[in-house]
Parts: sequence; structure tokens; C-alpha cells
Amino acid sequence: QKSVEEEIESVLQERIMVLDGGMGTMIQQHALSEEDFRGHEFKDHSRPLKGNNDLLSITQPNIICDIHKEYLLSGADIIETNTFSSTRVAQADYGLEHLAYRLNRVSAQVARKAANDVTAQTGIRRYVAGAMGPTNRTLSVSPSVERPDYRNITFDELVEAYKEQAKGLLDGGVDILLVETIFDTANAKAAIFALQTLFEEEYAPRPIFVSGTIVDKSGRTLSGQTGEAFVISVSHSKPLCIGLNCALGAVEMRPFIETIGKCTTAYVICYPNAGLPNTFGGYDETPEVTAKHIKNFALDGLVNIVGGCCGTTPAHIRKIAEAVKFCKPRVPPSLSQGYMLLSGLEPFRIGPYTNFVNIGERCNVAGSRKFAKLIMAGNYEEALSVAKSQVEMGAQVLDINMDDGMLDGPAAMTRFCNLISSEPDIAKVVPLCIDSSNFSVIEAGLKCCQGKCIVNSISLKEGEEDFLEKAKKIKLHGAAVVVMAFDEMGQATETETKIAVCSRAYHLLVEKVHFNPNDIIFDPNILTIGTGMEEHNLYAINFINATKTIKETLPGARISGGLSNLSFSFRGMDAIREAMHGVFLYHAIKCGMDMGIVNAGNLPVYDDIHKELLQLCENLIWNKDPDATEKLLHYAQNHAQGGRRVVQTDEWRKSSVEERLEYALIK
Repeated sequence: QKSVEEEIESVLQERIMVLDGGMGTMIQQHALSEEDFRGHEFKDHSRPLKGNNDLLSITQPNIICDIHKEYLLSGADIIETNTFSSTRVAQADYGLEHLAYRLNRVSAQVARKAANDVTAQTGIRRYVAGAMGPTNRTLSVSPSVERPDYRNITFDELVEAYKEQAKGLLDGGVDILLVETIFDTANAKAAIFALQTLFEEEYAPRPIFVSGTIVDKSGRTLSGQTGEAFVISVSHSKPLCIGLNCALGAVEMRPFIETIGKCTTAYVICYPNAGLPNTFGGYDETPEVTAKHIKNFALDGLVNIVGGCCGTTPAHIRKIAEAVKFCKPRVPPSLSQGYMLLSGLEPFRIGPYTNFVNIGERCNVAGSRKFAKLIMAGNYEEALSVAKSQVEMGAQVLDINMDDGMLDGPAAMTRFCNLISSEPDIAKVVPLCIDSSNFSVIEAGLKCCQGKCIVNSISLKEGEEDFLEKAKKIKLHGAAVVVMAFDEMGQATETETKIAVCSRAYHLLVEKVHFNPNDIIFDPNILTIGTGMEEHNLYAINFINATKTIKETLPGARISGGLSNLSFSFRGMDAIREAMHGVFLYHAIKCGMDMGIVNAGNLPVYDDIHKELLQLCENLIWNKDPDATEKLLHYAQNHAQGGRRVVQTDEWRKSSVEERLEYALIK
């Protein structure tokens, strides 16, 4: 026997399916009074209830059932439950938060009865989608202009609210869970987290549909994400369908539906409003006009499920169903594999031909004295300038670390990440790398990021059980992960040990957690050389050799590392350190290193390093000269007056005008 998901997918492969239209539009046509909304049960409730449409599933179930049937008999294959605002968060406005579970269960039962009746009447199977709206709170936007780091709800509170809603919907008999009208992707991630947790612990899995809302022609959600960034942020839920609804009419929505269709292998769902609202907030677009626009979507192969949102009626759905009846459904593209996809407000792709990715290291209380001082003083707004500076200097990902015994790590991480999301100059440009040795701090960071982040890091240090538990949580949040080459025996220093530890971790992640291989990053440990201890002399070589083998044998995996560790023996000698980093990266990148935690903007180009210094660094990194450390220290003393200019060369000034211009542009 086929599962519901297999059933729906087999229909989607044959034809375009039809969703219902606006529930609120139809309720308005009944001109219900305050008394109608209250019914007998709530006649003495202390607050006004008119406008709480979801309550009608309890007080006026026949009206809601009749609306469902009107849509079904007009050609809808799928109807949505009357539960857009049925979380305890939204119902608190009416003082009815205690009804949340019941509202969802009863609404699902009403819709289930309507669907079953029409299925029996027509012989065509109809489905019920449990509608899960965005709530009236947002995780990514502060309700206070004066306090950009403030939020009036937490991720955990939203997860619990969505869990309660989903339980009611599932107990009431829905076939599909539809997370819809997503203004803030962080809220949607909380809903997805709730659903996936329920599917693991209590309920048989159901198909998930995810529908975002692009608020205007800028092509962004209310919380600032582009359509593609939104898709990347929620794709870990493996939705059967993904798409857009609300805010726009079909004409305005078209370019954004096209974009989403190009970047997902899921089926595309599209249910626009009946045009844009008029000056009175009503919708004037006729069923014929809406259907004509949606037919063009279908003819151009853009959609798999179509329907209507605000302002649409059974007449709109009838015309839409007729318009797409003989149109072929969109065929999802087979997107090229091998890309790591991350997102902030915009997408960030790391593929086979992507240049080395700079992960900015300065937003780290352990690695930047300036940043630590600002955070310790509680001056978070000014600490943002460090992040902004890293972005301006070329960082493509920002590493955030709040590990200090004097800090409340989870609170500090939450506050700083919330501030970053309110700063478009940072959030728009880069995804975040949530960095901590304390997993509760990592979770705090993940809970306030609407984009797809990197977690830095986990390891096998505490054994497989601990490793798998953390990996599963990271996967639930939809993040990529850095895995350190560290196991129960300690930090891997030899080439073969690094490879063995990373290989073991890779197979655990892929086979037991079903982690996407493209979301796995290994850090085979860049360790300090030039210490005077012979056993450290091969550390750079071991990293480079391990990198080459890992990239050849573990498909999809990326390689990263903390670059400043390499030159720690030369702290205080910035010019020497930068030259060492430049030489090391030149060779490591050739062997497959994809990214690294670096001081963005302070990496010299290999060919620009002074020739004598270049050779000294080569000798140290490749262990060609037992006296390499002493010679580098001697070089530093002799060139102390040169400061940072030690790693520069002015030979370019002797070149032709064209070559000088080229050099200046590149630099």
C-alpha cells in the first residue's frame, strides 16, 4: 500500500493539482456577528471574538464544512484546514491559547469529513492539508526600534506552539502539513523542527509543504531573505512541495516562482492573491483573469500545485482548475550535485570552481582582544563594527565565538546573532559560522539564524553516541557542520590518523544520520610549526597530505582549518605570520583546502611575498631546513623596521602601465 506522500507524488507526476482558495474571503461573505463567532460555549468570554475565524470550526462547524465542500466541488484536490491562526501564540490575542490543540483537531476533523464526503461523491481522492501560519511574532525582527537585539518570542516557545498545533492536526486526520505564508524563515524553521521531532518521536511522517511570502517587488520576505536563500534555509526538511503564497497577485509573483523552480528539486506550489488589494483592502481580480495568469504559469512549466489565497473564491478555483486541466506539470530539474549551499539573506554556493572561502575570525572573544573587550563591556552594538570590518575586508562567512568563562555563552551568542540579523550590511552578505566548544552555545546560535549556517564544530572526542546525538540536532536545524580530526584517543597529528578519524566520522554522518555529504566540512587540524620541537616539524605537511586524501576518498566533503594556529610560535611578528599563511594556503588550496578561518584582508598573495622570506617559509612548512625557525627569527629581527611591508614587493612598479593597472585592480 502506498503512503500518502507516494500517492500525492504519483498524481503530481501526471498532472497539476489544485489547492483551494481563501477561507477568510468566504467567511466574510457570511457576514457573521459577534454572537455567531461566540456560539453558546463562548457567550460569556471576556474578550471580543469576532474576526477569530479559526474559532468558527468549533462554533459554526457547518459553515466551515460547507466552504470546504464548495472548494472541493469547484475542482480542488487539496483543502486547507481552518487553522491559519490556531497556535497558542496567535490565540493569546483572544485569550483562547488553552484551545490551541482542540482548535486544530476539530478543524482537521471538519476538513476531513468534507474531503471524505466529496471523495465518495465524485470518486476522486481529495486530501487535507493542515495549515500552519506564521504566528504574529517573529524570530528575526525586533518589535522595538530602540532594541534591535530584542525578540518577543524564542525559538523554543515557537517549537512548542507548533508541536501542539501539529499534534491537533495529525490527530484530526490531515494528510499534509503546510507551513505557509512565511514572512520570517526562522519561524518556518521552528515549525519544521517541531514537525521533524514529532515524526521521529510520536507520529508516522506526513508530507511537508512549505510556502513563503515575498512581500513586494524587491523579491524578499519581510525578514529580508531572497527566494533562493529561503529555499536553501528550509530544504533540509525535504519538503514534497515548496513555493509561494499571499502578498502578491499572480503577475507580480511570477518572477519569484520562476526563481524558486530553478533552485529546488521539490514540486512547486503557487497560490497568489486575486491581484493586489484596492484602496479599501479588497480584491478585484476576476476568476477569469486569475485563471488566465495561472494558465500561463502552467504552459511555461513553472508549477505543480496551484490555488488561491486572499480574495479568491470557489469561482476562482473552478476557473483555475479548468485552465490547468490539460497542462503538463512542471518537471523538477536535476540540480547539479556537489555544491555546498549556505545562506544569510542571500544564497552562498560553494562548488567545484569556487575560490578559497574566507571565514572571518575576528568575532571571537578568544581570538580578538578588541572584540573580547567590547563584548565583556556589554557594548554589542560597537562589536558589530568588527563583523562589518571583516565583511568589508573580504570575509564570505563570519565565525562567531563567545567561549569565555566570564560570559553567559548562550545569552551572548543569541544577543550578537540577533544584532547581526538586524544589520543588513552584514546579514545580507554572509552566512554565519556558529563556533563553540559548548554545544548549548551552538544551539543558541542556531535558534536565532534564519539562514543556513555552519556549526564549528563537533568531534568524536566523547565517543560515537555523543557525536551522533549532536549531529542529529545540527541536521534538524538544517546547518552544515565542521568535524574536527579528534577522537577518543585525542587530537590527530599524523597524516594517516587524520584520514582515519575523518573517514570514520564521514561514514557515521552519511550512513547513520543521513547527513548530506555536501554539508560536511573536515578540519584535519592545522597545528603549530616552528616550535623548536622536532615532532612538530611535519604538522603542516601532514595537514596538506591528509587534505588531499580526504578530498579524493570522501565525496562531497570540504576541508577547512584555523590558519592562525600554524604560526603561533611567531606571535607578535605579524609580517612573518602573514607570509607563512600565504605560503601554506598556496599549497593547501592546491591539494583541496576549500575554506579557512582567517583574518580577512591580511592574506598576502604568494607571488607578492619577498623572495627571501618566501623561501624561508617554504623551508619551514616543508621541513627542508632544520634551522628554518632560527633563520625566520633572524630575518624578522633584521627587517623589524619594515613592519608589515616585509611581505610586500614593489617590483610591480617597474612593470608597464597596463600591468600596473592590472595589479592595482586586483589588489
